[in-house]
Amino acid sequence: MKRLALLAVLLLAAAVTLHAQTTPRSLEPVADFGRHQPIGVAVSKQGRTFVTFPKKKKDYDFGLVELVNGQRVPYPSAAWNQWDSLQAPNRFVNVQAAVIDANDDLWVLDPANPDDEAPLIAGIKLLKINLSTNKVERTYRFEDLPRERTGLNDVRVDPGRQVAYLSDPKLAALVVLDLRTGKSRLVLQGHKSTTTAPGFVLRIDGQEVKDKLGKAFSSNVNGIALSPDLTYLYYRAINQTKLYRIPTEALRNAALKPAEVAARVEEVGETGVSHGMIADRAGNVYLSDSPAQAIRYVTPAGSLETLVRDGRLSWPDTFAVGPDGYLYVTCSQINRTPKWNSGVDKVQYPFRLYRVKLP
Repeated sequence: MKRLALLAVLLLAAAVTLHAQTTPRSLEPVADFGRHQPIGVAVSKQGRTFVTFPKKKKDYDFGLVELVNGQRVPYPSAAWNQWDSLQAPNRFVNVQAAVIDANDDLWVLDPANPDDEAPLIAGIKLLKINLSTNKVERTYRFEDLPRERTGLNDVRVDPGRQVAYLSDPKLAALVVLDLRTGKSRLVLQGHKSTTTAPGFVLRIDGQEVKDKLGKAFSSNVNGIALSPDLTYLYYRAINQTKLYRIPTEALRNAALKPAEVAARVEEVGETGVSHGMIADRAGNVYLSDSPAQAIRYVTPAGSLETLVRDGRLSWPDTFAVGPDGYLYVTCSQINRTPKWNSGVDKVQYPFRLYRVKLP
């Protein structure tokens, strides 16, 4: 009887383990934003959550908020979010990305290009915000770049080496920013890994993503991610299906010629259409998948896995890894906005921030 009882316990344990391994992870709503479209998200080591919102002619009030008891509070102050063109250097114009670095500092990228307009040069900036004091500690202006043509999109920071890496879809390049000197430079501009695949048209919700004139949505290098040991930068364009990476040492070495940098690029593999991405401490690289309404991840061993699939994942845009063991994601539903639907608004309101348990 004892042997039978022990066998029953072992079988039950095996069944529980199998169930835990095969049960799909569920997508959990974190916050509703009504008609305010979220783009960037960042979660600090203390669990503080920050969300960015693009500047629009309607349904806009704040560029950067902290979620406090589920409510949006302008951050780091109401003044920074009270935008006007004369105060652009010290106001948010069109906030895109927000990330937390290893020191738990918040970095906020403002490319200052609302509604795809030409950038307001005086407003282009990257801010370092101290979360202990809630004060802006430093502002970077990217004066080395052709700012009238730039369109900065995403940022990752290595505080130990005092360097930031950014993507610029408009210039089809990666940007390396020296945080000590404030000097920035372009790398891999026009390389096959940073540009769209010829003729590649996104197809989401059963239709091609085109404006009323028939012009297809197109983006060069967009989402980027740093490996947990900060030795690799992962990146890709939206309008292609391949994921690439490059040793960060090659990006930091200003003495390398363009061909020498290009020679260090590695093709990770086919990952489908993706917008944002991020890596966790285990080395998994998470990528959105709009056509499949899913979140996938590339394991350290190189296999492509599905984390979650859910109909609410409409243009999953930006990720953050929280200290609670969850992956946070904004859904911007860009393909459902009037611009890409002959003037018809097909967004399913409210806009939301979600989370899903990490592997």
